[in-house]
Parts: sequence; structure tokens; C-alpha cells
Amino acid sequence: MTKTVATAHSKILILDFGSQYTQVIARRIRECQVYSEIVRFNIPAEEAAALAPKGIVLSGGPASVYDERAPHPDPKIFSLGIPVLGICYGMQLMAHHLGGQVEFSDRREYGAGMLHVANGSKLFDGIGDQIDIWCSHGDNVTAMPAGFRSAAHTENAPFAAMEDPARKLYALQFHPEVAHTPRGKEIIQNFVFHICGCSMDWTMGSFIEEACDRVRRQVGDQKVVLGLSGGVDSSVTAALLHKAIGDQLTCIFVNNGLLRSREEEMVQRVFDENFHIKLKYVDAADRFLKLLQGITDPEEKRKIIGREFVKVFEHATEELLAEDAANGSGSHGGYHFLAQGTLYPDVIESVAIGGNPAHVIKSHHNVGGLPEKMHFELVEPVRQLFKDEVRQAGLQLGLPKEIVYRQPFPGPGLAVRILGEVTPERLRILRDADTIVVSEMKVSDWYYRVWQSFAVLLPVRSVGVMGDQRTYENTIVLRVVESQDGMTADWVRLPYELLARISSRIINEVKGVNRVCYDISTKPPSTIEWE
Repeated sequence: MTKTVATAHSKILILDFGSQYTQVIARRIRECQVYSEIVRFNIPAEEAAALAPKGIVLSGGPASVYDERAPHPDPKIFSLGIPVLGICYGMQLMAHHLGGQVEFSDRREYGAGMLHVANGSKLFDGIGDQIDIWCSHGDNVTAMPAGFRSAAHTENAPFAAMEDPARKLYALQFHPEVAHTPRGKEIIQNFVFHICGCSMDWTMGSFIEEACDRVRRQVGDQKVVLGLSGGVDSSVTAALLHKAIGDQLTCIFVNNGLLRSREEEMVQRVFDENFHIKLKYVDAADRFLKLLQGITDPEEKRKIIGREFVKVFEHATEELLAEDAANGSGSHGGYHFLAQGTLYPDVIESVAIGGNPAHVIKSHHNVGGLPEKMHFELVEPVRQLFKDEVRQAGLQLGLPKEIVYRQPFPGPGLAVRILGEVTPERLRILRDADTIVVSEMKVSDWYYRVWQSFAVLLPVRSVGVMGDQRTYENTIVLRVVESQDGMTADWVRLPYELLARISSRIINEVKGVNRVCYDISTKPPSTIEWE
């Protein structure tokens, strides 16, 4: 069953047919301050109507409408009286189901094109006679369904846009949501406002108030526990829950010994001293490091850290129960709810065609395994938000910039940035190098302009010279990438002066390092993290 927002907000549903751009459609609509929600492609029409959307978008997708396993919508979607916009594959589906003709083109249309607009369609209000567009399709609509008219054409497609205003059905053979269609956002705005009649009522202030109301209804007077990592997602979740239920929330912060320098101090200062959120700090560094002795396989490291985290978290919760009982505050039977910083992209992965096991990769980061083991009910107050929206919420909730705009940090911490065995000495080397990287990136104003910037310690030693002495020391790799969502990434062309300064400081200030390299690999084929 699809989860949705229990509000009277304007809403656009997006049926996901597997396009790589589905999330981009959702983001473009939200940029119009209109709430958008991605649902499965085969959602029953009755269920879609019950969600009370102002409009429905059929996403693109890689299939052909005639493929044996091609995804198809419930045909009743087209007769609900709700405006529908089909994009690319969504247009082909609309034509196919309503009696038009779709044929495989012997000339695939991929990349930039020129759209010639005709007939004064509402979709193209204020846009002009021709615009640059981005196409990605092999099939073409060669005959429109009865009642439709052509609204635009390209050199290869006589029906690059079609519409039946009487039935509120519209379709585009190109992608208005991508940056390569420069005026595509205006087309989306025309659909959302002129055709669907949406209001601009999706704001971060309204979201926070509604999220607080939902949490209060779900939780009642029960207690909630949250595994706080100090990252953006869990930090915003903590601040939001504290606003909603105050001292019913207790955060557990586990120091696994694999944190950045002074990380535990920063988290305790921000959440305990500044926000006065109940925080239980558990120093389990020795336990984790002992288990990691002699382990060099990266996947084994992750499994060890994940398993031990569950044990430490479970024990910390039991201690909280004992403390509450001793204080006479355990009248509600303990902690029934576990809060997680699940974001909308994680939710979308489970909506997508055939599901997507990718969310398993992040299970430890979101306290994977705990709900089943400990019989918690989940509270996920930011599950409707994209990453940039989470940051907006954090700022509105008063979180400091150092947390809201901090770069992603892996759940297993520095263990996956130390290739080979994790030892106290190797952790010391990497922490010292990492501190210099973060410091120089911030001083130079580059830290907040990139996706991630960090140091990696290699199990490689090389000859060097310091003073008159021969050295045989460790190698640090500097990794700095730009990315929109972490799915793809490119290395950042940092100024030579900044690279030189970082290298010089690491070699001169970090005992045990005599060589710094710069990683100039893209993702794919490389990953952002080294393990």
C-alpha cells in the first residue's frame, strides 16, 4: 500500500516506469513548491484517485510498449478526469492504450533536438515557437488516438507533443525535466499550475509542522530511541523529533572508535548542550577495534562493524530501560519506537519496477536489523524528503551549518578508508591527515562546493627523504569528487595551490606519511569510497 501525506496539499503523482529521470521529475515539481510523490507504475486507478492528486505524470522508461514484459499502467488512469502528462515512454503508453499507433523508429532520436510548437497548447504557454529539447527514445507515436491533436513536432517526430484538452490528457516525446531541455521547467510549471490548478503550498515550514503532527499521532505518549551518527539525516531527524515530542526522545550515540577527530565532542556539544536533547553516549571503541584486529577484507570489516553496532545499541537500550525503572519513569513500558533518518530516495528504491536491493547496502547506516531483532515500530519523519530538502529542514530547525552541510560519511567510518588492517596507529595517521584535508577545504571555501573530500590510507609504503634522513613511510590518497546524488561522480579539478598546501601539510605534520597522491578516477567505473 502506498504511503502518502495526510494533508490537503496540492499533489502530483508520478507513476514510475523505470526512467533514470523519475526522481528528477519529482524534484522539478517540488521546486515549484508543489508536493510530488512517486508510486508504482501499476497502482490501481481507484487507489490513485483516493490519494486525491491534482495531476498524474507517467515517467519515461527503457521498455518498448510491445515488449512482452513491458510495464503498463491501469488503463482506467486515463478516464479519472485527473490531468495526465505522459513523458517519452509515458506518451507511448498513452497512445497505445487509447487507440493510437506506436512504431519502432529506424532512426533513434537521442540527444539534443529542436521542438517546433503549434496550436497554442497550454503546456507551452509563454515559451515561444521553438525550443531546445533533449530526447531519448527509439519508438515513435505514428498515429494519435482519436480526439488528440499535435501540439509540437521535431524533424523526426511529427507528434513530439500531443494533447486532448477535453479529457485533460497531455504527452511529450522528449524530457522536460532534464537540464538539457533549458525551458523544460516552464513546461512542467504550465502543467502543474495552468492545467492541474495546483497551489504553491509545499514549503519546508509546512512540512515540519505536519511532520511533527504525524509523529505525535503515531507515538502518543510512548518513548522513541534514535541511533544518532552526527550525519545530516540522523541529525535532522533528531531535531525534528525533539521539536515534536521533546523528552520522549532519547538519542544513542555510539563511538565505534572509527570516527573523525573530535567527532564525539562535536555531537555531544550540539545535541546535549545546545539542543538539550536527551543523549546517551556509549564509548565502545575498544570493543570494535579488538574485533577488527587482523581483518583486511572490506566486506568482512563492514559485517563485523554492523553486527557489533546492533549488540551495542541493544545493550544501550536495555540500560536506558534500567535507568528509567530506577528513576520511576518507566511507566509506559519502555521504548516502543525506533526513529530512522530514511530519505525519499530510499523509499523510491522499494517502489521502482521489481524493487531494488540497493537499499540493503545502506542498512547499517540506518541501524539495519534492529527493528526485527528488538520489535520496534519505525518512526521515519523525513522519509518524504530529498537530501537537499533535508538540509533545508535542518536549517529551519536551527541546526548549525557544520552539521547541515557536512559531507557524507560512511556508516563503518574510517575503517573503509583504511585499506588493510585497522589499528590504533593507522587510525591516528588517517585522522590527522583527514583533519588537515577538512581544514584546508573549509579555509579555501571549497568544502561546501564539493560532494566529498577525504583522505585514504593505503597499505603501501615508499622511500622518501626528510632532512638528511631516508624514510620508508605510508601513502595517503586525497579523494575529492563532485556529484548530485552519489550515484555518479567526477573528480574535482582543485587549484594546484590548494593541492600543494594539503600535500605539504600532511607530509610535514602527519608522522608516518611521506607521500600524497590525488585520485583522478570517475564513478563509474571507480567508486567514491575505496572500500
